[in-house]
Amino acid sequence: MSGFASLRLALSAAFLGALLYSPLAGAQSAAAPAQSAITLGPSGLPLPRFVSLKSGRVNSRVGPGANYSVDWMYMKAGLPMEIIQEFDTWRRVRDADGSEGWINQSLLSGRRTAIIAPWQRGKGGQVNLLKGPDNDARVVAIVEPGVMGTIKSCDGQWCEMTLDGHTGWLAQSLVWGAYPGERVKD
Repeated sequence: MSGFASLRLALSAAFLGALLYSPLAGAQSAAAPAQSAITLGPSGLPLPRFVSLKSGRVNSRVGPGANYSVDWMYMKAGLPMEIIQEFDTWRRVRDADGSEGWINQSLLSGRRTAIIAPWQRGKGGQVNLLKGPDNDARVVAIVEPGVMGTIKSCDGQWCEMTLDGHTGWLAQSLVWGAYPGERVKD
């Protein structure tokens, strides 16, 4: 199993860059004013879209059904996921590392969470959480890439988030959990 996990991590790293700059992600920005059409899934909700995990133990399966084998188990409630496909009560999701699988909709929440700059994880950088949506605002906290928090709102350029009890603003481009230009209200 560790060999499989290593392969998955290697593949995830290879696809992460493509995920972050995917034309699909940019084209599906829910708040982009130039958008003429938003793709809706069978549920009537937009595809793709971000959600989070309800539970601390969620199985990701290789197909849309309980009879499919478990490919991955997520152990963190609130982890952001991107829904990229729908089938009946199953949602094909992608995580911040680019791994994909199927999760039953009952285990997903519309509560918006995000991971801060997961593409910079392990590179020694830090991100400033600011008092207001302005690069010159006072620093409220300094966070490491890969930290998860709750999105309170996003205005298309900045997101107000709560990270480990600290609330502040981050450039939306540093957030995996909201699309570029997307407006989010809690």
